[in-house]
Amino acid sequence: MLNINKVKTYSLKARHSKVAFGDFAKAPLPRASFLKFYDSLPNILKAQELRSIVDDIIQARRKKRAVIFMGGAHVIKCGLNPVLIELIKKKIITCICLNGAGIIHDFEIAFMGQTSEDVGESLKDGKFGMAKETAEFINCAVSQGVSEGLGLGYAVARKIFNSKLRYKNLSLTFQAYKNNVPLCVFVAIGTDIIHQHPSFNASLTAEGSARDFYWLSENVCQLDRGGVILNFGSAVVLPEVFLKALNLARNLGNSVSGFTTANFDMVYHYRPAQNVVSRPVMSGGRGHYIIGHHEIMLPLLAQAIRERI
Repeated sequence: MLNINKVKTYSLKARHSKVAFGDFAKAPLPRASFLKFYDSLPNILKAQELRSIVDDIIQARRKKRAVIFMGGAHVIKCGLNPVLIELIKKKIITCICLNGAGIIHDFEIAFMGQTSEDVGESLKDGKFGMAKETAEFINCAVSQGVSEGLGLGYAVARKIFNSKLRYKNLSLTFQAYKNNVPLCVFVAIGTDIIHQHPSFNASLTAEGSARDFYWLSENVCQLDRGGVILNFGSAVVLPEVFLKALNLARNLGNSVSGFTTANFDMVYHYRPAQNVVSRPVMSGGRGHYIIGHHEIMLPLLAQAIRERI
């Protein structure tokens, strides 16, 4: 039998503890400013990581290193364009990457200040994604812009910029083009509603997206020694594209290490964990994975940056 009387013990005072009262959260205060709230967060676990991400973004811009934002379309559907536009205007974000659905929702916001249809209801009778204006505008923009040498992102952004769309100031693509911020769009053929329309040109769409891939690879070079890449809500396409862009940049002889990566999503996904948070920084840097709803986490991150910068 075990002899419990022979258990070995040591002094608690000699033990290293991971949590100390100096790292505790501060009690809520009435009418506190955002900065006081931010400073009241515990210096523990994900709150500590959030602070680290904010600090790294600020340092990246002071060092004139890249801060690349990758976002799934849900970020735009959550009404977060004004937050991202402010970060563009303040020269925090230096490059934006979207998937094909991102430019669709962005156009619809620019066109009528609304977006996001009821998919289940529309699917019943084949009406899902069959809005005329969305397909005609974007597919026309791609055909014109890519034929003239633009990438997919700027092809759409330029057309919105030159349009008289009533709500274009709320458009992320418009603001990126207006402020000379690279905008890269990566399309998986068949995933977007506009691919169902006769105006869709698959070859020009692919060519434009390929140009944006090379443009992203150039921007990835600016991550070296202090840049930051953020991924909000893209579970597959953008993490995969980023990994290849990073590899291409390194293959061509560029040193790209010592940067920070952060993935923000509502649940844990394997691919962003590997292709954003883990693999890219194995040769130097830090990776973070923070779980939370975009409509809360992105404004929180952006406000913390604005307060600290």
